[in-house]
Amino acid sequence: MQRSALIVFLLLVTGVSILGFYAARWRRADLDQLHEWGLGGRRFGTWVTWFVLGGDIYTAYTFVALPALVFGAGAIGFFAMPYTIICYPLVFAVLPRLWRVAHRHNHITGADFVRDRYDSPLLGLLVAVTGILAVMPYIALQLVGIEVVLAGLGLPTRGWEGDLPLVIAFAALAAYTYTSGLRAAALIAVVKDLLIYVTVIAAVIVIPRELGGFGKIFAAVPAAKVMLAKPAAGSLGSYSAFATLALGSAVALFAYPHVLTGTLSADSPRTVARNMAFLPAYTFALGLIALLGFMAVAAGVDKLPQFAGYFRQYSNNFAVPALFMKSFSGWFTGVAFAAIAIGALVPAAIMSIAASNLWTRNIYRQYLRPECSGPEEARQAKVVSLVVKFGALVFAIALPTSYAINLQLLGSIWIIQTVPALAFGLYTRWFHRWALAVGWLVGMVLGTWMEALLRFKGAVYPLHLLGTVVPTYIAVTAVVVNIVVAVALTLVFRALGIAAGTDRTAPADYQSAPA
Repeated sequence: MQRSALIVFLLLVTGVSILGFYAARWRRADLDQLHEWGLGGRRFGTWVTWFVLGGDIYTAYTFVALPALVFGAGAIGFFAMPYTIICYPLVFAVLPRLWRVAHRHNHITGADFVRDRYDSPLLGLLVAVTGILAVMPYIALQLVGIEVVLAGLGLPTRGWEGDLPLVIAFAALAAYTYTSGLRAAALIAVVKDLLIYVTVIAAVIVIPRELGGFGKIFAAVPAAKVMLAKPAAGSLGSYSAFATLALGSAVALFAYPHVLTGTLSADSPRTVARNMAFLPAYTFALGLIALLGFMAVAAGVDKLPQFAGYFRQYSNNFAVPALFMKSFSGWFTGVAFAAIAIGALVPAAIMSIAASNLWTRNIYRQYLRPECSGPEEARQAKVVSLVVKFGALVFAIALPTSYAINLQLLGSIWIIQTVPALAFGLYTRWFHRWALAVGWLVGMVLGTWMEALLRFKGAVYPLHLLGTVVPTYIAVTAVVVNIVVAVALTLVFRALGIAAGTDRTAPADYQSAPA
């Protein structure tokens, strides 16, 4: 790697770190209040919210792992396209309503809403614990993108010398997140998205020209990778796998704590609704990013001797860095690598804030210190955000990358189990609180058990239905069973007259204010 790439990379990463500390002065407010530190004061307008949501939904792992999946497995990796197309109409119907009721009741987290809606601290606790569990390996996975980039820059990747750059990067992240809260992630997200778009646009112009055009690129990709494999007799094969991966991922996405944090930081439900219309612009970029996997196949980067060691260590995750290193000059490779690294730091910051909000509001204040003051609540969240980052860092350093990736598969399987309580609760109070809790438990156990049967090496389980094998994303199977159990037990509990609790929200909370 040319020295110019390292210099450009360091300048950009240092610049955004300075911006992160400056963010404490941006829209100055009392950061000793949790809603100011953890939600930016709920004052982000349309464009800032767009960058925040884009920054935490489209992570560094997206820009590394998605094309890596396409590079290794082919067309199945394009499930991310319909997934994001399906997602935004769904969340358009859900998140503006959540914003309204959360604003009126000072809810900081989705678990706050569930607790008040069903008069159930236990159900709120289950949602909070699930959110923290689901987001922790997700934070650790952001390190995969940073590790791959640092390796490409020629820095050591093993021993304490290899861990030191990661520690420095996350120490800076921890410092400016502690100081500035969500404001830091918001400002840095603007830079991150600009760098990503510049990198992607340059890549889809320069690399195809170098490889002789898209026709030659697709001609160089094995036919088995260009299209989904035709299912064998008696099986839906990759067709049902592709469809359920897209559907399950779309349903799970909005329940992630970092997505809810980005949503609740908006200044109005109208801002949230606008963003659901604007965010599909990222889907266009996502399609271009996925195509980088095919470009890497056509370029034969895994066969080049200078990259052999990297592919042995990082497998297909090194496909995009290798493609950039082969195709661009040193300084622009530095820009691209900085985009990936900053694209890891932004979601890591928002995820750690979301996890600390859940701990502080729904565990610490609910069960340990009900009388805590506003400043104490904010201090607790800041400290926990440091602990979360440190835990993710230790997790990533101590365990092989493959373990982090496998555990991340459980993230969506777990978080989707909170959808019945969150999404259904925004439209109906019919479900019984105990039925939702039991449904959650059944879904969590079933999803984890099915994943264990696959030895954590995949997320698609072959179901046998009416004589047909239907490979299905485990998250979809588990949440369907969750819902069935919740419906059945709601009927039973209501018939038995078991108390359903008092709804602390009102119908007017969910409605738009009169013009």
